[in-house]
Amino acid sequence: MTSGKLSIVATPIGNLEDITLRALRTLKDCDVIYAEDTRVISKLLARYEIEKPLQRLDAATETKKADKILTRLEAGEHAVFVSDAGTPGVSDPGARLVASIHRQSPDTKIEAIPGPSALTTALSIAGMDATGFTFLGFLPHKKGRQTALKKIASGELPTVLYESPHRILKLLEELEAFELTRVTIARELTKVHEEVISGSVQDVQKHFEMHKDAVRGEFVVIVEP
Repeated sequence: MTSGKLSIVATPIGNLEDITLRALRTLKDCDVIYAEDTRVISKLLARYEIEKPLQRLDAATETKKADKILTRLEAGEHAVFVSDAGTPGVSDPGARLVASIHRQSPDTKIEAIPGPSALTTALSIAGMDATGFTFLGFLPHKKGRQTALKKIASGELPTVLYESPHRILKLLEELEAFELTRVTIARELTKVHEEVISGSVQDVQKHFEMHKDAVRGEFVVIVEP
């Protein structure tokens, strides 16, 4: 039995005012914060005058560092994990850490501190029926990419995925080969240059080709087959 606790805390995807009161209290009360990138979380902590020991835990180290976190939990400490933005474990590190703690110490308390997520934020302003949808996160860069695209185009439900600015135009070119009802792209959500573009693949593609400066930031793509 352990008396410690692991909190998985969602953090803002852009606007730092989107942090919840419960998340702030958790960050203030914990003993240590593990973060995907300590430089990113430091900006949020500085904004709300929170000083806590920081440890880096990214996708490459989350399984390895799970043992160190478990040792802290067994000592009765309260540890927090945050990814760079949004909800950990959703196309972000965190899932393997949680799975490891569950496996090694089933009685350890792991709590979710819910908050921002680019996935639900984009869906809320896309103007589509989100009763059912498929979420794929980031598509494979090479192997399996074409298979995934064909499944998206032939599916009955809308598909939500993430894409980087380096590949957004390529993705639109690939989607142009399929008959799709509508594509919505939400860019830089909650930030100064937030933008939501919706229409045919050709219309959206034309927009970004005409506004090359807009091909930056984080992209949420919603494809309606």
